[in-house]
Amino acid sequence: MTFAPVEVRTVEDTLRIPGSFELPSRARREYRTPLRGRIELLVAEYQTVEPGTPLYRFQSPTWPELLHEILTGEQARRTADAEIALADARITEARVQLEGLRARQASLAELGQRPADLEQLAHGLEASLPRLRAELEVAQARLLNATATWEHALHRAAAAAGLTEEDLLEPVGHGGELRPRYMTMDWIEVQADEPGRVEHLAVPSGAFLEAASPVVRTVDLTRLRFRALALQADLEELLEPRSVRIVPASGAVPPLDASLSLGLEAHPSERTIEVLGEPTELAAWARPGVTAFLEIVLRGEGERRFAVPARAVVQDGLTQVLFRRDPGSPDRVLRVEADLGATDGSWVVLESGVGPGDEVVLDGVYELKLATQQGGGPQPGGHFHADGSFHEDH
Repeated sequence: MTFAPVEVRTVEDTLRIPGSFELPSRARREYRTPLRGRIELLVAEYQTVEPGTPLYRFQSPTWPELLHEILTGEQARRTADAEIALADARITEARVQLEGLRARQASLAELGQRPADLEQLAHGLEASLPRLRAELEVAQARLLNATATWEHALHRAAAAAGLTEEDLLEPVGHGGELRPRYMTMDWIEVQADEPGRVEHLAVPSGAFLEAASPVVRTVDLTRLRFRALALQADLEELLEPRSVRIVPASGAVPPLDASLSLGLEAHPSERTIEVLGEPTELAAWARPGVTAFLEIVLRGEGERRFAVPARAVVQDGLTQVLFRRDPGSPDRVLRVEADLGATDGSWVVLESGVGPGDEVVLDGVYELKLATQQGGGPQPGGHFHADGSFHEDH
């Protein structure tokens, strides 16, 4: 036996639309293999993950090829650096020799001597400077090309490993010496980028997959939303609702406050339009696929009145009755003839017989109706035990 509280509601101006919860595309995260290789799973289905949680690791024959490109680029950079140093040294050496020859020529000129061999040697050194400078520029260009190749290989390796380039270059202890991290990696571990739950594992551990094959899919249940179809006739009222709630079909758990947004395009043949409810907070009962109602209080000025769920009211002959919990004795219910007002199909206004804080029987109301029918007429009250059995008062 369950109870529902009496609520103060605007029944006349309330629109209730059936629908269900769903997960938008942005709530799902798929992790694929960056390289072909053998997979070892590190999580189980429905496991909760946080950013940084290891999902799976893989060993790829392509990884050594990426490392070879990095090492080749690094060697080319070092070679280009050496060529630059050598070309720069040659230029410096030629300039020093030329300055020495010019100084010696000046000294001999003061003595009235102009040796032809010194003049020829000086001209040769001066003529070699443009060639030496060109050799320096070629070496610098080689360094730029080697650096670009090295950076590209490093970027590809970082993307495949799911790390930053700085992480790959970080020195780590290996074999008694410090080496870049990328030179110590055999298995590559893939970690979660966002929080969520593991929804699907595409392959078993040990599978060999090609590049870009799916492995793990996670979902973020905090991004849950509610989708329903409203009539186009209500479109104007839906533009400025007073309040929006997502109400469970059973009515046994509290509803969720939500914000409302309309679909971009209506259905001309069905005369409907999609409406989306974004819950402001979630509850355990809200799951993808769960059906509920989008309860929208329209912008009309309807009166707020006492109301109960329509299924709390039952027909007993020509009379409609409900059972109100006795505020002074929680194990006692009172049979009340329902003085009904307006209804929206799910909630009904009670003109009298209930007040703030009252509760009415929801599940078990039919059993109570039968229990209070004796001698052809209803009994005014009674009480029930924890097992749901009803006993009339004497």
